Amino acid sequence: MNAVQTYRYLQPSALRAAGLDLQTSGGPSANPRFFSGFLTTPAAAAAGLLAVAEVARTRYHQPVSPASLDPVVTGSRERLRFESFSGCCGVYARMDVVPSGFDGEVVGHGTTNVDVNPPLREALARVGGIEPLHVAVGPDDLTVSTMDGPVVERKVPLPRRWLRGFAEVQVLTAGFEPRAEIPAAEAVAFLRRLPGARDRSVLWAVPAGRTLRLTSRPVPGAVCLAGAGRLAALRGLLRHARSLRVYGPTVRPGSPAVPSTWELDTGALRLSLTLSPEPYRGFSGEGAALLALAGDEVIDDAELVGGLLAWDPTVDVSALADATGLPDDRVRAALAQLGTAGRVGFDVAEGAYFHRAMPYDAGRAERDNPRLVGARTLVEQGAVRRDEEHATVRSGGEDYRVRRLPDGSFTCTCHWWAKHRGRRGPCKHALAVAIRHFMAAP
Repeated sequence: MNAVQTYRYLQPSALRAAGLDLQTSGGPSANPRFFSGFLTTPAAAAAGLLAVAEVARTRYHQPVSPASLDPVVTGSRERLRFESFSGCCGVYARMDVVPSGFDGEVVGHGTTNVDVNPPLREALARVGGIEPLHVAVGPDDLTVSTMDGPVVERKVPLPRRWLRGFAEVQVLTAGFEPRAEIPAAEAVAFLRRLPGARDRSVLWAVPAGRTLRLTSRPVPGAVCLAGAGRLAALRGLLRHARSLRVYGPTVRPGSPAVPSTWELDTGALRLSLTLSPEPYRGFSGEGAALLALAGDEVIDDAELVGGLLAWDPTVDVSALADATGLPDDRVRAALAQLGTAGRVGFDVAEGAYFHRAMPYDAGRAERDNPRLVGARTLVEQGAVRRDEEHATVRSGGEDYRVRRLPDGSFTCTCHWWAKHRGRRGPCKHALAVAIRHFMAAP
């Protein structure tokens, strides 16, 4: 079920003679102002913003009428980050504007929605040339002081899947490593060779000299490319890009489909698309964040670490460890927990977390996850019994055997685990065992 969110803008976003005005909705304050200055590569920035907005209005698995969801923007020291999920939640897009990409000041920090309306998209598509473009993210001073000015409101469905998607993506991408980097010319040729938008196959990209070659089976060093047509949003930025970088987890022969990140770098900004393991799978159901959501022992750590987060471009784990007196692994676990509430994301290019604050109830991701809700119910009912190296969970009139493996993962005798084999996170029975025996607060 979706909630209904009202986005309240003081006026529509527009591309005017004086520059680009991006109107903001709620956040750290009503209609916050994040930035005012010039973008040094206006055509590239326009293409990147169009790509993020296009992902937000697209459903890749079952194309229907466009969605109507506004991207979110995070203002922090030396960064502007624009983020969105596709309507099917299987593609996560982000544009990071780095210091060389703007000549101005980030005057505020926080996270909010930005209005990217159809007329603005049409205007952005016409941006060209090399002259700097002035950008104001948030209402200008005149608009802020004019209380009788026009107000634009749109009531749109705000999927619960978005918050769960943000929670899952930061856990998954934190385990990625750089797999390949190819120059722009080779990137253009590679993307042109990809199957069309209707292709649903799972392919694997393997570094081959200055380019990538596609195979049908995973090999060491390969990157999964599921539903290659989902990379279409990158094409508008290709003529501005210097390189294409690809990130993914470690794979080996026989590995199942896994997520991956594809990033174009122009020097002034980075546009990345993170793809779910298969075109029909949304990130909201991947289950990678479930153990972080379930753990009681990291809640206090997360509260401690969260209080020290600053709006820096990246989160310094070592500095947080020094400040809290916690070892690095507990800080990382706390950051994973904070990520489930949307308070941190992960930047694969910098290999670091970053701070954001999503406009959601902090406990919503946990309450909206049916597996976690079911696991807590089983614990409350006393359905979990530990038998040496195994545990038995009584559920729906059946007994299920759960075993914890040396790597910390779980197996279960239930139909759900047999179907997914742990590829989509733990089942509710394994979660119940983890909560009852391995994550209980001392």
